Amino acid sequence: MSELFAAIIQKLPYSPPFLFVDEILSADENSIKGTYKLKKDEFFYQGHFPGNPVTPGVIITEVMAQIGLVCFGMYLNSTSSPDGMDGKVPVFTSSCVDFYSPAYPEQTLEVTSSKIYYRFGKLKCRIECHNRDTQQLVCKGDLSGLLVNKNELK
Repeated sequence: MSELFAAIIQKLPYSPPFLFVDEILSADENSIKGTYKLKKDEFFYQGHFPGNPVTPGVIITEVMAQIGLVCFGMYLNSTSSPDGMDGKVPVFTSSCVDFYSPAYPEQTLEVTSSKIYYRFGKLKCRIECHNRDTQQLVCKGDLSGLLVNKNELK
């Protein structure tokens, strides 16, 4: 299974500094769990609360989307398509996220995503993000996205 997880991360349509997946810990047809460590030299810390950097909520939401939607969607598609994308690209469609505690540099975020539904190429999930070291809830919410043909994005 770890080979499949590594292949999914390798095939993500992102690269640094906008790749926010370090590891997929587990996945099945109903859920996925993964991590991302916030590095102290991330580009977004330079101007976000200088002197006391806090991770922007939009970045945490992106971490949740990359693990909880894109990686999960690729996992769900891996049985029908070798690359998990079937010639398509992921598009984020909606989010409703509530934040409970801040995330700081050098913390590891652990994201757990549970499928609400997956049909007609649209995946909607309930996603929680915790500080892995303290187990404190950072945020939770519902996110959704879909796969569209690459040629439809022109």
